[in-house]
Amino acid sequence: MNIKSLLLGSAAALVAVSGARAADAVTVAEPEPAEYVKICDVYGAGYFYIPGTETCLRIGGYVRYDASAGQEGSFTGRGTTDVMDGDSQRSWSKRARFALKTWTGQETELGTLKTYTETRFDFLNGATDINAHFAWIQLGGLRIGADESAFDTFTGYAGAVINDTIVPYGGFGTNLISYTFDAGNGFSAIVSFEEGNSYA
Repeated sequence: MNIKSLLLGSAAALVAVSGARAADAVTVAEPEPAEYVKICDVYGAGYFYIPGTETCLRIGGYVRYDASAGQEGSFTGRGTTDVMDGDSQRSWSKRARFALKTWTGQETELGTLKTYTETRFDFLNGATDINAHFAWIQLGGLRIGADESAFDTFTGYAGAVINDTIVPYGGFGTNLISYTFDAGNGFSAIVSFEEGNSYA
């Protein structure tokens, strides 16, 4: 009897202690307010606000692989030397490219401030190449940096009049300082000071 009473008393004491612990208030720390990335639709699709700023950012790019064969052309890389045996390689060319693009936009007292960059990573016939294809900053109509020549962009790349692969009508890439005036009624004009040496 004494052992049975002792066991029942111990079990009752354990249940009472467990119940008392369950009744204690559990304190859970408040989570830190998360600062989520917000969509910025002022400059078009794909932009988001950089957290803590009023600057909108868009990130893009592409991956590309080209392989070509046939007659050597004046604008192709098929007239290269084979990296394995040093033989002339005149009928087969290949290239892999990764391009990283960024756009930013922000409103200022002087107008809209925009930037654009495009960095290309090329692996062409065994050789690697990295270049900043575009890198400019623009405030209102004033643009400074590496861009395509105004002789190409302002004329819409000559439209369907001239094929630039056959007849190159101008240098494309250049460092420039340009200003574009847009009257808003269909009239626009551009003044561009350009380095003149094509980097593209």
